[in-house]
Amino acid sequence: MIIDCHTHIFPAAVRQNREKYFRGEPAFELLYASPKARLVGAGELVAAMDAQGVDRSVVFGFPWRDARTARLNNDYVMEAVGRFPGRLVGLCCLDPFCPQAEAETRRCLEGGLAGIGELAFYQSGIDAAALDKLAPLMALCLTNGLVAMIHTNEPVGHLYPGKTPNTLRQIYDLVRRFPENKIVLAHWGGGLFFYQLLKREVKAALQNVYFDTAASPYLYDPDVYRVACELVGSEKILFGSDYPLLGPARYFAEMAAARISDDDRERICGGNAARLLNF
Repeated sequence: MIIDCHTHIFPAAVRQNREKYFRGEPAFELLYASPKARLVGAGELVAAMDAQGVDRSVVFGFPWRDARTARLNNDYVMEAVGRFPGRLVGLCCLDPFCPQAEAETRRCLEGGLAGIGELAFYQSGIDAAALDKLAPLMALCLTNGLVAMIHTNEPVGHLYPGKTPNTLRQIYDLVRRFPENKIVLAHWGGGLFFYQLLKREVKAALQNVYFDTAASPYLYDPDVYRVACELVGSEKILFGSDYPLLGPARYFAEMAAARISDDDRERICGGNAARLLNF
C-alpha cells in the first residue's frame, strides 16, 4: 500500500477566489499569491492518486489565523474524508494562536480527524510562545493517541516562500517539550535527523518522532533517503509529496536513484504511515 502522508486540499470558495483570503493571512498570501501556486480539491487529489498509484492520502488545509476560515477548511476536509472512505485521512489544521484553536481541534478530532497538522509558524518560528500555544492541542492528540504534524525547514541554504525562521534548537525544543506525542516533522525535520549520531540525549528525544519527505526534490539530493535510512532507520521516514506542489512520481524516481532497499522503500511509502495511523 502506498500512502502519501502530506497533501493539501481547499474548499471551492478558497480555490475560486483566493485573493479574498489574503487579508489578515500573510502566510497564505506569501505562498499562494502567484497563480502558478496550485490549489486543488479532494476530487482532483484522488484523480492524481489514481493516476500515480497512491492508495491513501493524508489531507489537510492551511494553518489559518481566522477561525471562520479554519473551520471552513476543516469542514471541507471532514466532508472529503467521508466522500472518499478508505482513500483520504484528514488532519485538523489551524493557527495555534487562534483563540478558538483548542475548541476547533476538539471539534475536529471528535468529528473523526486523525490528528493535527500541518501546523506552521511562518512568521515567528517555533519559539517559546508557539510551544505554549501548541500545548493544549498536543494534549488532545496525546490523550487520543493521535498524530501531530509540524512544519519545519532547514535553517540554512536558499530562501523560498514558506521558509520559516525556525532554528534547529527550536525544533529540538519542540520534540523535548512533547516527548510522548507521536510527532511528524515535515520536510525532513529541517535536518534534525542528522543529529541521531550524537551519543547522548538525541536518540531518546527522537523516539516518537517521524520525518516526512515533503518537498524533498526541491531541497535535498536523492542520497538523503539512503543517509536518513542509515541514521534514523527507514521505519521513521514517511513519504509525503506536498501535493499539489509536487506529484508522487518525482519522489519515487528519487528513491530509485538513492538505491535504497525494497524493504526500506516499502516502509517509507506506506508501511510506516499505516502503522502510525492505525490503518
